[in-house]
Amino acid sequence: MSAQGPGAAAIRAGSVVVDGARVAYWESGPADREPVLLLHGYPADHRCWRHQIPALARANRVIAPDLLGWGQSARPLHLRFDYDTEVARVGRLLDALGIDAVNLFGHDYGGFLALGLTQAHPDRVRRLAVLNSRAQASFVPRWYVAFGLVTLAGRTPALRALTARLPLGALHRRSLGALVRDGHVDDDLLDSYVRWMDTPEGRRWLVHFFGDYRVTARPELRRRLGEIRCPTAIVWGRRDRYLNSAIAVELAERVPRAELTVLDGADHWVMDQCPAQVTAALERLLAREL
Repeated sequence: MSAQGPGAAAIRAGSVVVDGARVAYWESGPADREPVLLLHGYPADHRCWRHQIPALARANRVIAPDLLGWGQSARPLHLRFDYDTEVARVGRLLDALGIDAVNLFGHDYGGFLALGLTQAHPDRVRRLAVLNSRAQASFVPRWYVAFGLVTLAGRTPALRALTARLPLGALHRRSLGALVRDGHVDDDLLDSYVRWMDTPEGRRWLVHFFGDYRVTARPELRRRLGEIRCPTAIVWGRRDRYLNSAIAVELAERVPRAELTVLDGADHWVMDQCPAQVTAALERLLAREL
């Protein structure tokens, strides 16, 4: 990923070791300014924020990692990927980066993790943004069942081996093909998101991940929404077919300092489909007083 446009800040690639495994990240903006950590969703990587990074990096230190297992980060089969471990792992990523407190923005799975870290360690999150994420809830029924079946396969030995032989890369390319047809993502970017799933090692890791993942809601996240005190932005593409917009409404109503931005021109892939509006919402959040 490279900076674009006149005056765009250079993007520096780096890596840190978290839980004994390599996490790749990309950093842009002044190193001495407030840090912003951008957490991507499934099955993307740091490049899903490519439209937002140049603007946010004008006045902030912006860090966009590939979460462990995704993109260019390591895919260790010996580590756990259950929710509590993953939330704590984001905290250990901050430790590895030498960051005490951060502006934490997350899309999809990244938003799910961001909400958990904010509740577990409120002192580490200056401002929070959740974009089209299951957050305190879960998927609409169709996708709840679909992802639930994949998690069942991941934790059942006979099914695990069978699932790891499926053409998972091709299946993901097909499911995300509308983003390419509509001009929001090009073929090369989509391929880079999922081509690691074309390898036996990649498929084994993905099935391993789903063996630890659970689709059921986490009621403790809902119960503690009112405890979140940092400025919060909820950004939502109204036409999301995976997640009901009631998730966003509840977040906006129950998180005391939350502001809701609903974008009619977007579905789940809100940063790709309405990049300027998403950037504006995140810049408004960063301008809010702590």
